[in-house]
Amino acid sequence: MVGCGSKGVNLKGSLSATVSRCYRGLMMPIVAFTDGAAKGNPGPGGWGAVIVTPAGDVTELGGRAPGATTNNRMELTGAIEALTALRDVPGPLAIYTDSTYLIQGISGWIFGWRKRGWKTAAGADVLNRDLWERVDDLVSARGKRAVQWHYVRGHAGIPGNERVDEIADDFAQGQEITLYRGPLIGYPFAVLDLPSETGVPARTTPAGASRDSRSKTPYSYLSVVDGELARHATWAECERRVKGQSGARFKKAMSPADEAAILRDWHIEP
Repeated sequence: MVGCGSKGVNLKGSLSATVSRCYRGLMMPIVAFTDGAAKGNPGPGGWGAVIVTPAGDVTELGGRAPGATTNNRMELTGAIEALTALRDVPGPLAIYTDSTYLIQGISGWIFGWRKRGWKTAAGADVLNRDLWERVDDLVSARGKRAVQWHYVRGHAGIPGNERVDEIADDFAQGQEITLYRGPLIGYPFAVLDLPSETGVPARTTPAGASRDSRSKTPYSYLSVVDGELARHATWAECERRVKGQSGARFKKAMSPADEAAILRDWHIEP
């Protein structure tokens, strides 16, 4: 099994110099996808991360929790490991995650927790304080506004998110997995196929308001394998088709118009 420990992967040296040269031109961010999983919650856990530098280098990271853990701890660990691996690599960083707990915690809740001596508004101890402090230290070390957090919907066909989900899930289950490290041109996932909308969705719909597309039943799931398009009624059906298929694309459509837009983006005639 190829993986890394809690110290992450050393991305210093020539890679750091190459990234620095890129930032003298266009200020493109380093892109990282992170995820975590726990089977049983608490139970066996794993985390995954994919890092893409402006220089066109891809590094996959992943690991398994030493004992029973929770999904939230693994989500935090995935972010910690990505930030640790990039500690000596300069430049702005965009982190994509499907964990609203992670984004809301580091972007908002943590300021109140610190002021209250790591207590919640109700006076209880903050859960996972040890990990939150590590995330906070790593983010602060990169400088003000150097890390931008982006929410992605899980199982929505976003290649980077699907890959880190697979890494975290395989480690949680103790399965063998080979992690990629090499040029972007040889990476089998369209990791830079990034969503345009990455704000954290509202948790509830106000009374009397119409439900938006996030609360509707999906219209279809689309997949492309070896250039052949297929439509699926369920995510499970779509996942079975694309699982393990190099270069596969897949996405959830919420309406006929949404489906048509996805196909246009993929340069496929509806």
